[in-house]
Amino acid sequence: MTIASERIAGVLLAGGQARRMGGGDKCLRTLGGETLLARAIRRLSGQVGRMVLNANGDPARFADYGLPVVADPVEGFAGPLAGVLAGLDWAAAQDGIEQPGVEWIVTVPTDAPAFPEDLVPRLAGTLEAEGAEIACASSGGRHHPVFGLWPVSLRGALREALIGRDVRKVDVFTADYRLAVVDWPVEPLDPFLNVNRPDELEAAERLLAG
Repeated sequence: MTIASERIAGVLLAGGQARRMGGGDKCLRTLGGETLLARAIRRLSGQVGRMVLNANGDPARFADYGLPVVADPVEGFAGPLAGVLAGLDWAAAQDGIEQPGVEWIVTVPTDAPAFPEDLVPRLAGTLEAEGAEIACASSGGRHHPVFGLWPVSLRGALREALIGRDVRKVDVFTADYRLAVVDWPVEPLDPFLNVNRPDELEAAERLLAG
């Protein structure tokens, strides 16, 4: 059964503290005349049925973007798995609110300004073809598990792993499931390059301008 895009919610991950960027909201830094968050919304919007932003603190600072905002369900900045769980919880709560319901989420960190505009269809297609339970991206011989396609049905297991067993690494959690890995080329640039420091943001601006 084909995974329909309208049953997939995009979860934009921006829940970190951005220490290497100097603190604050990394997703509100600008690149090419738009914020990283605006860029992520633009690249993901055509691939999913709806979107939600995972961020901690006062959600009012994101009001201009018109997205629902969900905080990590675990205190202390527990990492990307907490953002995945926040997205799964939000998606589960959409059942009966809007039609069609959400059965899957795709997670995308907002500090990756060039992520593929065919990310979701390729993850979904490979997951189905391989009979997998979760799918993630890879490039240059490296897995990128935060770029993942997750069934909403996993939220209970993830909550138990995150809160009950203190699991923090995405690949530790996914190791217990059938994982489909979808590879992208790194030329002319790695689509999963991310920006953690001001100099990396400047370098990404030059690369994308070129």
